[in-house]
Amino acid sequence: MWLFNLSLRFKLPLWGGGLIVATALALSTSYVIQAWDNLNRDLLQNAEDIGRTTAHALFPVMLHDEVWEAFEVVSLPFTVTPGTALTESILVLDNSQRVYVSSRPQEHPMLTPLVALGPDFAAISRDLPLAADAGVFVHSERSAEHIYVALPIASDGVRLGTLIVTYNKSLLWQRFSLILSRSAWISLLVLAILLPITAYWGRRMMLPMRMVTERINRIGNGELQDLDPALYPYGDEVGQLFQAYEAVLVKLREKAEFEKEMVKSERMAAVGRLTASIAHEINNPLGGMLNAISTLKRHGSPDPITQKTISLLERGLSQIRETVAALLVEAKVKSRPLGATDLEDVRILVTPAAHKQGTQLAWTVALADTIALPSTLVRQVLINLLLNAITAAGRGGQVAVRALAGSERFVLVVENTGHPLLPEQLARLFEPFTRFSEGGNGLGLWICYQIVTQLGGTIGAESNPELTRFTVIIPLEPVHAPSNPPHLPD
Repeated sequence: MWLFNLSLRFKLPLWGGGLIVATALALSTSYVIQAWDNLNRDLLQNAEDIGRTTAHALFPVMLHDEVWEAFEVVSLPFTVTPGTALTESILVLDNSQRVYVSSRPQEHPMLTPLVALGPDFAAISRDLPLAADAGVFVHSERSAEHIYVALPIASDGVRLGTLIVTYNKSLLWQRFSLILSRSAWISLLVLAILLPITAYWGRRMMLPMRMVTERINRIGNGELQDLDPALYPYGDEVGQLFQAYEAVLVKLREKAEFEKEMVKSERMAAVGRLTASIAHEINNPLGGMLNAISTLKRHGSPDPITQKTISLLERGLSQIRETVAALLVEAKVKSRPLGATDLEDVRILVTPAAHKQGTQLAWTVALADTIALPSTLVRQVLINLLLNAITAAGRGGQVAVRALAGSERFVLVVENTGHPLLPEQLARLFEPFTRFSEGGNGLGLWICYQIVTQLGGTIGAESNPELTRFTVIIPLEPVHAPSNPPHLPD
């Protein structure tokens, strides 16, 4: 049973090669058997033709008892084609079954009884038909070295004797061996051509299936590897298997990406709830402390050192209040609709920062009219993204802004050159207090995320060695599933 458990890449060539060998053997055997039958039939036909021709020529010679002329007649076939005929000897008997003449007179002396020439001739003497109209008589025993074909020498019902044509089986086997050898060489040549083709075909057929099997086994480990379509570009079952695997791969990747986004959204939501709760808890005592300091400054008479200390405390608590306020982003505030002038104001605000470090700023805005988005919040998102981009681009870098409003959504894209973001940075990009520069507080992108999310949109980032891109998509009407941001070009 081990043969059935072999890999198909071995099993197919083995079975295919076995079938080819079996077919070649069957065809060769059939050809050899047919060749043997044809050779025997040709031999008998040759014997009968020679015998009838010779018997017809011998009848008048024996009738006139011309022995020497009879010897010439039986010797003629051996002088015309010496050494090539299957015929070994021709023997002529009279009606008394004695040697009348022979092509080999030394072996078959004249007037020697047939039974005296050997066991084979004795057996012929017993079974030989003596009628004038007798047909061809063939004597061939398995252990005998010769085949004997006997014909009567007769005309008009008168029989003068018998003609015996002797064939040597070794010559017959020589010719048969030659045919057998040629058949074997042809079969080997066919096998030498077909077996490598079968082996290549089996390997070529099973290589794609083996690759699919290996990749399916790796799916459990989270490895989703593509298959090269050029490996098997055909539409048969193997090609359909390729297509099915690729379809499954696409579904699994979509599922993995969806799960990743779900985990990210849940994590961000949890962080948001946590920071909002903390911020609310901090706000109450913070407000009391600020009120107490304000009261102390208005009604107290502190000395200069105490006054300086109170001022430091007030500034510190004010900074804490601003940080807490950033964590409590509320997008449902009242604000006028967003227009092109709002974006132009942002451009004017960030231009000095760009000029300060020599950053080139490209600006493309396509807003024909105002759109139903709170201008204050959108301006804040754009300012945060632009300041981060200018800082990341560095001296001599490039920053590009593109804004487009369609009938259903507002798209804002901010791109910059410079050092790319690492994968671990992209994974935690919009979490609070995640700093990517020494001067930031880690809240700018968090605020952007909070604003965009509360407006029902999406914000995403992509980065490669040439370009880093932030894409904001905000629907102009409520939608159930936010659109995916476009991908960076390769």
